[in-house]
Amino acid sequence: MNTNTERIVDEPGYELINGEEIMMSPARPIHNWIAGNLYRILGNYLKGKRCKVYFDVYVLLGKERLAPDVFVVCDTNKIKDGYVEGAPDFVAEVLSISTQNRDLGVKKDIYEKHGVSEYWIIDPWNESITVYHLKDGKYRLENIYRNLSDKEIESYEDEKERSLIKLTLKIRLYNDLEISIRDIFE
Repeated sequence: MNTNTERIVDEPGYELINGEEIMMSPARPIHNWIAGNLYRILGNYLKGKRCKVYFDVYVLLGKERLAPDVFVVCDTNKIKDGYVEGAPDFVAEVLSISTQNRDLGVKKDIYEKHGVSEYWIIDPWNESITVYHLKDGKYRLENIYRNLSDKEIESYEDEKERSLIKLTLKIRLYNDLEISIRDIFE
């Protein structure tokens, strides 16, 4: 193991973005809860399948060292001893006060540049999930999903408006996995 790789594995607590070490503070309970719910849903679905779901593992994308909240990798050649090298197939980041600008900005740009095909930004305050799909090398907004209460849903009297409400979403990799938005935020 070379010195650079040892540092990747043995020095937790920071991301390396544009040459700058950015210290990571412990996540708040709501952040962990939401990421854990998504991890559990994906892990149960992927059991026995080629693709695997990860959290708390570093991802190397060129010179960048990132720690996505939840991600899926289907190419087993990218899995190294203690880290992942190369673009995951799916990444989800749960926003927090200290990370939201990076998650919405530079990290989104890095994931796009390195070919992460689907990127979710999960907003715990608004209970929303913004989904981006990579098309022709650029992220395109697929949809913004909200965790609406029954009362909020009933407040939409217009049938056309009500028909636009989506209470589930799918990861583009899996047509048969329908995820309840409520299950992510429960």
